[in-house]
Amino acid sequence: MFRKEDAASLTFLGLYSLQHRGEESCGITSFDGAEFFVHKGMGLVGDVFTPDTLKRLRGYQAIGHVRYSTTGSSVERNIQPLFVNSNQGSISLAHNGNLVNSKQLRDCLERQGTIFYSTSDSEIILHLMMRSKKATLLEKLTYALNKVKGAYSLVIMDNNGIVGVRDPLGFRPLCIGKIGGAYVLSSETCALDLVGAEFVREVLPGEIVVIDKDGLHSHIFAESASHAFCAFEFVYFSRPDSYTMGENVHLVREKMGRQLAREHPVKADVVVGVPDSGTSAALGFSKESKIPLEVGMIRNHYIGRTFIQPYQERRELGVKLKVNLIKKILAGKRIVIVDDSIVRGTTSRIRVKNFRDAGAKEVHLRISCPPHRFGCYYGIDFPAKQSLVAHNKKISEIKNFLGVESLGYLSIEGMFKCLPSRQAGLPGTKNDFCIACWKGNYPIRVKEFDKLALEKQHV
Repeated sequence: MFRKEDAASLTFLGLYSLQHRGEESCGITSFDGAEFFVHKGMGLVGDVFTPDTLKRLRGYQAIGHVRYSTTGSSVERNIQPLFVNSNQGSISLAHNGNLVNSKQLRDCLERQGTIFYSTSDSEIILHLMMRSKKATLLEKLTYALNKVKGAYSLVIMDNNGIVGVRDPLGFRPLCIGKIGGAYVLSSETCALDLVGAEFVREVLPGEIVVIDKDGLHSHIFAESASHAFCAFEFVYFSRPDSYTMGENVHLVREKMGRQLAREHPVKADVVVGVPDSGTSAALGFSKESKIPLEVGMIRNHYIGRTFIQPYQERRELGVKLKVNLIKKILAGKRIVIVDDSIVRGTTSRIRVKNFRDAGAKEVHLRISCPPHRFGCYYGIDFPAKQSLVAHNKKISEIKNFLGVESLGYLSIEGMFKCLPSRQAGLPGTKNDFCIACWKGNYPIRVKEFDKLALEKQHV
């Protein structure tokens, strides 16, 4: 947020809209023309920020971040935005994504005497900027970006303004909005809607946008013949009311549900979507199959990521805490459960058991994306491939493991029929999307030692 009175409060509202992108920690840095102010904490946006803390975040420009850990452990020192105050000036940085050469760069910088405060790969970018002999922020940033490899959408702030960056392959989203004469940068358009900003456009892959007192300036720091926007953003990660690549996410998911019904038809009495991520696809499945859609599951919106639990009993309790079943709708019925994905399979297996206990006559499972067989090294917290239920199992084996009458995944070809055909201003090909978690064809090679380090974080 730049050139807007009470920028921190609007940034706070924006973070509320983006809470689904990270429930672990959050933070805001603001600047009033003379001094920087920082407030960060573990927990949800509504818990970390109070009216009093927001009053202390004075200024006409601010950046914020919500986090869940991929690279870097879940500790306070890794909360973003990161902030550095040096003889070269003050800089604050927020990063969405993963650097795949972080270990190599960190080792090199430490040998040169750099002292790291956090274990986050995001701090590497700040240190590279500080080590650059270039004069301007843009030049320092370009120097750092030419060293790093991987997935990154960045928002950076100094005393002159704010900067937005997307990596050359465009893995993670970033868009530009405007409120009167003030500019806003956000991962998703849903945050623009809440603060009353008009969508301007998406930041392009390989683009740096500098927003200062003279307006918005675009700089292309790297070009790529192909791009790799994360297709899982459409399947699960983005909020349904957001627009990406010119398409509404809910409507794309509904198309996926329709295609899923064509590919895996089934005789059943009721379609039930897993809230909230499977709701849009379930609607599409119901419309295409003509099987009635029912609200058979009620989500508790005050429960976070409870499925990540170390013991089986706690996992089962976590699933029950997160959703409750309406037995009167399910009892004696042939049920089609529509969900966005299966990762380890533990939650899905417990859910199927709960449907059986509720009296379901048959349970059929339909998944609105292909089977996840490979880990992600670009910012989605999938576990190492050995922990993925589909990595070394056939569909029939997964079906038996989950205990369902039938199991159907959306095909990769079917998924591409539903995704937008092109990114804004870019030619549309299959290379526009990263599908490495399904196919294993990683757009950026991951060095073995970095790959092992990332897998240790994911396990």
